[in-house]
Amino acid sequence: MGSFLDELGRYLANANNQARLLDMLLEHMYLALVPLACGVLLAIGAGWLGTRLPAARGVLLVLGNVLYTVPSLALFVVIPGLIGTQMLDSANVVIALTIYTAALLVRPVLDALDAVPQHVIAAATAMGYPRARRFLGVELPLAVPVLAAGVRVASVSNISLVSVGALIGTGGLGVLFTDGFPRMYFAPVVVGIVLTLLLALVVDFLLVLVRRWLTPWLRAQPGGEEA
Repeated sequence: MGSFLDELGRYLANANNQARLLDMLLEHMYLALVPLACGVLLAIGAGWLGTRLPAARGVLLVLGNVLYTVPSLALFVVIPGLIGTQMLDSANVVIALTIYTAALLVRPVLDALDAVPQHVIAAATAMGYPRARRFLGVELPLAVPVLAAGVRVASVSNISLVSVGALIGTGGLGVLFTDGFPRMYFAPVVVGIVLTLLLALVVDFLLVLVRRWLTPWLRAQPGGEEA
């Protein structure tokens, strides 16, 4: 144990390793959070379509389930052949994780929009809200509490799946695992695990803050605020 801690200390004290860790952390954040934002937008669009076209709802749910069952590594390998990018292009990971995020969030978005009270929608319609304004100004904000739970799950999933991309040579903290395991050099592996966990915790905490900011009415309700 003592030798490992010494090894870990030497690894973290190295200036080159510190700079490399920062670069990998920033790249990991880019590869995880950009698809999260894109996937949320796609899922909201799909949810809007599903609540207005009952026939599309079933198709979207089935499609989401099917896409989410595709192994991530297979998707990382297939996408370059479909869109013509290089195997190591980070766009492959961004597109793959955008698909996963949207697929994961289709059902939560539909459930969140279904949870909006019908009398509130009727009141907005009676006040003359056009359909798009009613969706963006009334239905979507009221759906945030349910939708936020799904986004938190998707954020953790993305941060974890980015590490898989290192197996095909893309960047991020997963490189620490592919570098350390073959050499039985566990200092970078442990650092990669800790940084991945910390990143997931920080992003989850920020999402909770965003949810609280977007839903101020919940704080006025007894017992309406949950972690």
